[in-house]
Amino acid sequence: MARRLDVPDLVERARRGEPLAVGRLLSLVESDGPAGREQLREVAAALAPHAGRAHVVGLTGPPGVGKSTTTSALVGALRAQGRRVGVLAVDPSSPFSGGALLGDRVRMGEHATDDGVFIRSMATRGHLGGLAWSTPQALRVLDAAGCEVVVIETVGVGQSEVEVVALADTTVVLLAPGMGDGVQAAKAGILEVADVFVVNKADRDGAAQTVRDLTHMLALGGSVGPQVWRKPVVRTVAARGEGIDDLVAALDSHRAWLDSSGERERRRLARAEAEIEAITLDRIRSRIGDLRGSSGLSGLAKRVVAGDLDPYRAADELAGNVGS
Repeated sequence: MARRLDVPDLVERARRGEPLAVGRLLSLVESDGPAGREQLREVAAALAPHAGRAHVVGLTGPPGVGKSTTTSALVGALRAQGRRVGVLAVDPSSPFSGGALLGDRVRMGEHATDDGVFIRSMATRGHLGGLAWSTPQALRVLDAAGCEVVVIETVGVGQSEVEVVALADTTVVLLAPGMGDGVQAAKAGILEVADVFVVNKADRDGAAQTVRDLTHMLALGGSVGPQVWRKPVVRTVAARGEGIDDLVAALDSHRAWLDSSGERERRRLARAEAEIEAITLDRIRSRIGDLRGSSGLSGLAKRVVAGDLDPYRAADELAGNVGS
């Protein structure tokens, strides 16, 4: 029988910045199965008093706009200021192992030996929305480990990436000339979810037009007032590090606005509500799966097909059986 890990000791060691303890905790929160869920509860309880300090930056956008390059450049700029940084790079799952297709060090090798940076690739494992199921707890691990900024880089799966908003204090949307201009951004609904826009690869033809399109649409749809955040459009050439300091300044400005306006507290309350709801629904689904016979989902479905029961009464009966 495997030796049970001492979770409180791991948390204390992670808070001291020990990479091995941080990595072990991240592995625990990604564990599947009943034993993994039980340890996840223990990890969550141990982390709860120590989280909530990091500035969480969600970085998203269509495939090919340079998210990984921008993340790497952003980490470098933050480290130059002496800030401790965590990165959760959410990748598509391997169809064979269920793990992330891209490894931790492949994307950002220049930061691999920096003790002030912790990078973790996480597999979506079929979870929609561009994030992994365990991302919220992994975020708490890096937060408790003293990361002042945690960057969540999503897989780049299109419109469903708006889920990153539920976890981020500041959402950065990357676009690139010729890969979806401002009009396409409006169609995808990302004008609403972004706090900061970045037009990367700004040395390419069409960059100025993309910036103008975004600025124009933001002016048309934006509210005005002293408490309203005015979304900036930052130009970068991440491969050369150009414009990254402007991006850091925009992130810091948004963080200051979050604190002064009370928006940070509102967003974090909404985040906690969403997480509680997701965990509750997962438990209900698990309980439904545990039911067998005529009281289970399959048995009720057969009765609906046979005409013995309507689907609303079947749902009421299933809900009663789940709660009993």
